Amino acid sequence: MTTDHLTHDRPVGPVRHAASKVPEVTVYFWIIKVLTTGMGETASDFVAHRLGPIPAVGLGGLALVAALAVQFAARRYVAWIYWTTIVVISVFGTMAADVLHVGLGVPYALSTPFFMAALAVVFALWHRSERTLSIHSIHTRRRETFYWAAVLATFALGTAAGDLTATIGLGCLGSAVLYAAAIAVPALAHRRGGLNAVTAFWSAYVLTRPLGASVADWMAVSHQRGGLNGGLGPVTLSWTVAIIGFVGYLAASRKDLQHDVIPAQV
Repeated sequence: MTTDHLTHDRPVGPVRHAASKVPEVTVYFWIIKVLTTGMGETASDFVAHRLGPIPAVGLGGLALVAALAVQFAARRYVAWIYWTTIVVISVFGTMAADVLHVGLGVPYALSTPFFMAALAVVFALWHRSERTLSIHSIHTRRRETFYWAAVLATFALGTAAGDLTATIGLGCLGSAVLYAAAIAVPALAHRRGGLNAVTAFWSAYVLTRPLGASVADWMAVSHQRGGLNGGLGPVTLSWTVAIIGFVGYLAASRKDLQHDVIPAQV
């Protein structure tokens, strides 16, 4: 699924070229996105088990601030900067959802709608301010701020949703199958049912989180829990290597650069 057909926010007046702060949506985008979700899930659990929940969240928060600072300082999309930020948000988003459940005892049945509401608020404020949620419009600091707030909310929501389905009887593998089927719905609705590109994109974006996390958990957890018993550390490392490989390819090939324009006054 791409947003290539999105035209409703294209300018009609004088325009100038502007550097995008996010990548073009290609098949590589979705592959890396799913990989980051799984890696973030197992990395978060690995660090929390080694350091404890509170130190892990503290380190994750510091890493998040540092990654966002570098991302905002960049003048245009840079593959390794962008995807490092996504990875850090993936880890921290997992921690945020887990802290509510493990640390504060909030059940996933409550944290899932909470993060869903948080994401809806971000989208509402973003659209009210900018009149678009298109990733083809991320050319200003304010729009980039809304974008990263939405991304963080999607990771927290996806983590809670994935854990919810896993704990109500589906398990990790069953959850992975469920979300693999669910993610096809917005893609088909966009291609054949007339669903607009922005809604289709963000629907699929949210679903990549529980999909990737469920697959990674299934690979990592013990046989007794229905998994492959790969271990948190080895699974985290293998998915990290895969991410580095794909991001390195995109950085070299520049296949994910957007070529877009925005109004001259923006």
